[in-house]
Amino acid sequence: MSYRGRVTEIPTIETPSHRRVTEDETRHANRAWWDLDADDYQDEHGAFLGDVDFVWCPERLREADAGLLGDVRGKKVLELGAGAAAGARWLRLQGAEPIAMDLSAGMLRHAREAADRSGVRVPLVQADALALPFRAASFDIVCTAFGAIPFVADSAAAMREVARVLRPGGSWVFSVTHPMRWVFWDEPDESGLVARNSYFDRSPYVERDERGRLTYLEQHRTLGDRIRELVGAGFVLRDLVEPEWPEGHEETWGQWSPLRGRLFPGTAIFVCDLPAH
Repeated sequence: MSYRGRVTEIPTIETPSHRRVTEDETRHANRAWWDLDADDYQDEHGAFLGDVDFVWCPERLREADAGLLGDVRGKKVLELGAGAAAGARWLRLQGAEPIAMDLSAGMLRHAREAADRSGVRVPLVQADALALPFRAASFDIVCTAFGAIPFVADSAAAMREVARVLRPGGSWVFSVTHPMRWVFWDEPDESGLVARNSYFDRSPYVERDERGRLTYLEQHRTLGDRIRELVGAGFVLRDLVEPEWPEGHEETWGQWSPLRGRLFPGTAIFVCDLPAH
């Protein structure tokens, strides 16, 4: 999982606006951000995610319990936006043939270090989700926990790329911040319970440095937008999972907290199939 979570206190934040941000700007900012933030991210969240585990979201839903990918034995799996690739290593131990892909060299460095610690190794690929370096129909499953999809400007194109590399009958499962969270400021306390933004405003969330350079960007799509993207790419939506905050889970992860999590969803997981022809 490589999701930072939006914050509102730092002075470099740009209020969401209708200013167009190009795909090149987005790609450069996201690569630079995750390269620079990789160490801090792993220091903060590495223990939660583990070296060999597949955790779908801050609500602590694990693939070992949810089984959203089905039986992965012998399946060729691409973990998109894999971060430190804990999910791909877990899939390897389940008998899958995974590849872990990420845009960030910093995150892939942590993937190599975790492989050294755990002794579980998977192929690592640095690439862009909008230009997957794989032949058509290469994988049985593509999956990601908060990788790539929230960050690319043209997420519909990313869905089409996933469909291209999937074999007919394959599955595409991905988690993102629940779209309704866009309505609220990203604060884990009571201030994050007040609706302040329009759910229908698709303007990206942008942060810039003191020189005005784009440093971080996140995209918002409604539930309807996501479904239209999936249908447009040829997918059939099999399930939409909205994990509930579990009893006994008292950790806070950015905007995710027990207070907010027990009132409204923080994560949406889309479980999709590419029909066999």
